[in-house]
Amino acid sequence: MSAVTVVATRWTQGWELTLEGEEDAATQVRTLDKARQQIVDYLDTVVPEVDHADWAVTVIPADEADAQKVRAVREGTAAAASAQEEAARSTRNLVAALDKKQYKSADIAGLLGISRGRVSQLLSESRTA
Repeated sequence: MSAVTVVATRWTQGWELTLEGEEDAATQVRTLDKARQQIVDYLDTVVPEVDHADWAVTVIPADEADAQKVRAVREGTAAAASAQEEAARSTRNLVAALDKKQYKSADIAGLLGISRGRVSQLLSESRTA
């Protein structure tokens, strides 16, 4: 998957979207929630032989202070998602290991602070993986 970063500059009718590093590559959008699709449509127009539908489009504000804050929040969100995935993987692995050591589901649930149903679900996931 390819990626593009877009700089959003406010103007009276909405936002001007400029491809980062390409000052002459710009389009407009009324609200930033529509920016991704507008950029995909723009790229499809200027390079029609490439399918841009799955491209990652990152929109940042032109104001550098705001851009840094947006980047920091996105990085924090990505780090939190990664940590959550790792915690889930660790939990599945531990549940499976405790089950192999003959711990009862109720005991595993008590140790990990989860329900017996969740233990059962995790064991089922670990057996199919």
